[in-house]
Amino acid sequence: MQNAGRSKVLLRVLVAGVVGAVTFLLSGLLNQQDDNLWEWTMSIVLGCAVLIVQYLVDFGERFEKVDQGFAEILAATELFSQVDGSVLRSEEVTRLVLGYTKVREQGGDIMQAFAEKELGRLAKMMEGLGSGSADCPGENHEWLIDITDCVKMTLDATSTSVDREFWNSGPAERYLAAQEKAIKRRGVEIRRLFIVRDPDEVTPELRALCDSHRRRGIDARIAVRSLMESSPRVSDFIVFDGELCHETKPDQENNPDSTLLNAEPDHIEDHITQFTELWAEAERQQTAPRVTSDT
Repeated sequence: MQNAGRSKVLLRVLVAGVVGAVTFLLSGLLNQQDDNLWEWTMSIVLGCAVLIVQYLVDFGERFEKVDQGFAEILAATELFSQVDGSVLRSEEVTRLVLGYTKVREQGGDIMQAFAEKELGRLAKMMEGLGSGSADCPGENHEWLIDITDCVKMTLDATSTSVDREFWNSGPAERYLAAQEKAIKRRGVEIRRLFIVRDPDEVTPELRALCDSHRRRGIDARIAVRSLMESSPRVSDFIVFDGELCHETKPDQENNPDSTLLNAEPDHIEDHITQFTELWAEAERQQTAPRVTSDT
């Protein structure tokens, strides 16, 4: 850095000297008098002027960089002030930045690549949530469990054939444990509606699954679509606290294809209405003598 600075100074002096020498020669050609005071004066004045101009240009470039730096600092300050005023705690953002910086400094190539991929995934999700919705391919069990850990009041969920196999998996046990904790520690009210197409799908296994949920404090029911008086829409979704909807979209073979989070008020209202209608149908079927549903 010092050598570079010295080189710049020498270059400026050299340029000023060359300009002064050229000025001296031109002044000598134009002034035919024996006194060369004029030549010396002009060469010194122009040489100094060139040197001053170079320093002014350099000062302008430095000032522009400083001004840009201040703008970046102000932008960062504004960003962190917004974070401080939001639900997201600023220390979590700081931890994220420091952790990523440490990986960049000490991690190997594959660790850095993985960190960048995860950071990009997180940024995409945050951008999506900021606009009201986010999605990802396949089933996202971590979203399901993490949101359950955050729910404070209610959790209303439907379970169709799309996610029936899920209840035999490890993530399902973690999900149910999170729900049980939400009920016992935070007083969350949880309702789950298992939906089948025909009465013969109400198997002993499904009844046992429903009973296992009830033992955890979940209000669980079974509804048969073919016995419904109305024709409400049926899909696989969860509404958390009446504010956020988690949906599992099926593929052509009725397997989980993608997961969607949506916080749009109209979307939430539609699904609350849908669940209310389905829940009422399940209650009607429970009290009707002809229904081979759970009791």
